[in-house]
Amino acid sequence: MEKKKGKFAAVDMTTGRPAARIVNFMIPMLIGNIAQQLYNTVDSIIVGRFVGDNALAAVGSAGPILNLFIMLFVGISVGAGIMVSQTFGAKDRRALSISIGTSINLTLFSSLILMVCGPLLVGPLLRLLKTPESIYNWAWQYLVILFVGFLGSAYYNILGGILRGLGDSMSALIYLLIATAINTVLDYIFVRYFAMGVAGAALATVIAQAISAILSVIKLMKMKNLFDLNREALKIRKDKMAELIRLGLPSGLTQAIFSMSMLIIQSLTNSFGEQYIAANVIVMRVDGFVMMPAFSFGQALTTFAGQNVGAGRMDRVKQGNREGTLIGVCTSLVIAVLIFFFGRGLMSIFTKTTDLVAMSYRMMMILMPGYIAMEITQCVSGTMRGAGDTMTPMWISLINTVVIRVPLAYLMVALTKTPELPKGNCFMLQYSLVTTWIVGAVLNLLAYRAGLWKRYLPKGLRE
Repeated sequence: MEKKKGKFAAVDMTTGRPAARIVNFMIPMLIGNIAQQLYNTVDSIIVGRFVGDNALAAVGSAGPILNLFIMLFVGISVGAGIMVSQTFGAKDRRALSISIGTSINLTLFSSLILMVCGPLLVGPLLRLLKTPESIYNWAWQYLVILFVGFLGSAYYNILGGILRGLGDSMSALIYLLIATAINTVLDYIFVRYFAMGVAGAALATVIAQAISAILSVIKLMKMKNLFDLNREALKIRKDKMAELIRLGLPSGLTQAIFSMSMLIIQSLTNSFGEQYIAANVIVMRVDGFVMMPAFSFGQALTTFAGQNVGAGRMDRVKQGNREGTLIGVCTSLVIAVLIFFFGRGLMSIFTKTTDLVAMSYRMMMILMPGYIAMEITQCVSGTMRGAGDTMTPMWISLINTVVIRVPLAYLMVALTKTPELPKGNCFMLQYSLVTTWIVGAVLNLLAYRAGLWKRYLPKGLRE
């Protein structure tokens, strides 16, 4: 399978120094993930500045509901990335073509279902979460527009996963940067000059994501040297769809479980009022950027492990995990220090309210130790997923979220209820979250060292 050379071509990660391959692949992906995070962050900054703190709270309260539904596509994206990386590493052109075609078909079917069902469920879910009336209408408008225009977002995520599976993280980055710039400009125009409020922010996001999806499609159509995107590749194959679902569903369920827990926690969050909701939104936006290195290293290690498993290079899989995790932890330490010194300035970008900035900064300081733990979790689980084991990370997430995170949050809040704090101490939500992250890192390390993930390797590669 002949490969083009250059920054915008597929990259063979089965040769060369593992650390160098991982970092070179991760850097454009990190920039891309930061740009992806800018979508919601720009919405929050512009809405918070030009509409108000309640509108900022509305955008934030809509997040857990949106995330719950889009986790299906995260699963498809992960499954597509694993299938593509393994068939690419094995140099199997036909299998690679079919894997890509199957991913495209499954995305279309899933998107159409969500575009119809999503808007119908928005109202009941917002009521279930006891969303304050002062922000209900804004949250409803924001979600409905995003669901109706979801096809572009779905295809960008899936096609981006395919490009990353091929080792091409640079093309996805460029397309996302273009779309992010468009989103920022449209956000400003729709909210500031057209006075469209949160609806304008949502519309800008939909348009920008559709553009990024179109650019990704054009790129794939030009990669004829690697695979064939023809009628045979796009043929519906039940066995391949089943394989993609087997690989991707655990990851999708993992994220869905996390999103479900966030929905339950959102109900508790809403009980503390609009100011705490708004502070939580600010923290989530900054937190999203802080987490980007962890997610990027995890994605890079998934591709690295997948290609090397396909090539039968288990020595490189283990070496890549060690080196990638070490570099990732060092990166998170540096970011944690920067947040400590410059965190207040970051919070003030979102709001002019001094008390809101102070509350947000305190919440970030509580979460700080958890960022190192999250880096370990993402790197180790990324390696296991790339090797074909998407079940172990799913079970760890299930235990961590359902058994520990949600009960602990409610318990810690309940134990801090006093006459002065009849609803409990709101910061207990952050303490419960950081505890969960640390436990998750320990469980993933134990599972990796126990070799549970090796059960999913081809027979010839198991020790």
